[in-house]
Amino acid sequence: MRERKGFSWQTHKADDFYRVWREARLEAAEAAQTVGFVEISDLANPSEAEKSELIRRCNAANLALYHAPDSSGQRDKLRAFAEAMGLRIAEKHRSAGGDGIVALRQSDAPSQKGYLPYSKHKMNWHTDGYYNAPEERISAMVLHTAVPADDGGSNQFLDHTIAFIRLMDENPDYAAALMHPEAMTIPANEEEGSYRPPSVGPVFFADAETQALQMRYTARTRSIEWRDDPLTREAIAFLQTTLEKPDPLTISLRFEAGQGVLCNNVLHDRTGFDTEARAFSPRIVYRVRFHNRVKGS
Repeated sequence: MRERKGFSWQTHKADDFYRVWREARLEAAEAAQTVGFVEISDLANPSEAEKSELIRRCNAANLALYHAPDSSGQRDKLRAFAEAMGLRIAEKHRSAGGDGIVALRQSDAPSQKGYLPYSKHKMNWHTDGYYNAPEERISAMVLHTAVPADDGGSNQFLDHTIAFIRLMDENPDYAAALMHPEAMTIPANEEEGSYRPPSVGPVFFADAETQALQMRYTARTRSIEWRDDPLTREAIAFLQTTLEKPDPLTISLRFEAGQGVLCNNVLHDRTGFDTEARAFSPRIVYRVRFHNRVKGS
């Protein structure tokens, strides 16, 4: 169900629109757990039926799993695949090539060493680009597995609208607290050669283009400043507990080569991988992120 024009997400849960929306999101998230992968015959040129199904799933549950069995040149095909989904303006990331694609792999490169995406360590629950400035927020992304880990490297995904619903069910004031424009602050990164100014903003917010609900969040505890009021602290504690259980509508899986996810920047995590097998893991996941949502979703 699409958001109505002018709808405020700071709504009471008794609102008729919210109740209908809530039911639809819960039903879609449950279906997404068992629907499996959309098979893509040509990643660079998905058929109309394939595109329609991918977009339908993103509209319903903010994510779609896919499998492209043809392993030839998949990195080169990713931008064409994303563009077929209406995604444009890939973010400018220091680790991305000219195509905007980042290869997530274990790395000792000076610009990547010490950052979790380029290590074998687990990554806690987050949405991508939570540290970005408001005008550079990430609304959608593709994660594509080229080479899976020998062991580990599994993911969990949860539609962020489900997290919002859990907060509303517990206490609508929790959702309102996390929509405050100063709910979460990411301090400046002042490392030489990679300065990033502080990022201040809400956890939940309406997408400027579509009014769909979006989220910026990280479960990390270092270098995060939460708004200093009791309600925000209670809301974050409840959210963290909900994710750690995990929520029953969480999707858990380990991608094989050629498998990936197209999503509107949903909550996700990653287990550690190949911690004992070898000094360097062969695992490679390609990531491309966008400032707009999947078309029609």
